[in-house]
Amino acid sequence: MHGPDPSDKHPMKGFSQVCFIKNTMNNPNIIIGDYTYYDDPEDSENFERNVLYHFPFIGDKLIIGKFCAIAKGVQFIMNGANHKLSGFSTFPFYIFGNGWEKSMPKAGDLPYKGDTVIGNDVWIGYQALIMPGVKIGNGAIISSRSVVTSDVPAYAIVGGNPAKVIKQRFSDETIAALQKLAWWDWPVEKITENLHTIMSHNIEAFRD
Repeated sequence: MHGPDPSDKHPMKGFSQVCFIKNTMNNPNIIIGDYTYYDDPEDSENFERNVLYHFPFIGDKLIIGKFCAIAKGVQFIMNGANHKLSGFSTFPFYIFGNGWEKSMPKAGDLPYKGDTVIGNDVWIGYQALIMPGVKIGNGAIISSRSVVTSDVPAYAIVGGNPAKVIKQRFSDETIAALQKLAWWDWPVEKITENLHTIMSHNIEAFRD
């Protein structure tokens, strides 16, 4: 055997709290990698309800890599939440029509931070909040109830509001080696054969 079937919504038989969410996506602007799971006892299949203000006419994407662990209540704020900041009022009069549509902002008037991109093997803790356009590196850990407003380096642990780097998980040399090895892109058979090394902290054995 070579691990669970990545096309199975609920890979833990009889335990629907965990869902491989790639298999539940309907929105083409949400891209999820294999084996990434969402853990929610209420409705683990409905991950999309946690992606807020994600309007198709804006076109921004939420991209999450492989082998990520996402806890209940994690939310992603997308660019549609932004209001025009340069005027005296931030109220979006134009969305209500009835003559107010004439105040529609021009292209570029609304803040736009780009796509939100989460790397591979990222652990996002309970009720963390990820703001628009944030990039989170491979192997990072986001502490519970963090508010992530800026990019997170690979293999960093962050926490707080706004989230700050608490520490690096490994040395710079080890992080560079892990980035180069990119085990998440290996064939699943190779991953299965090397699970002990992947879950260890022996970088020399990993290189070998």
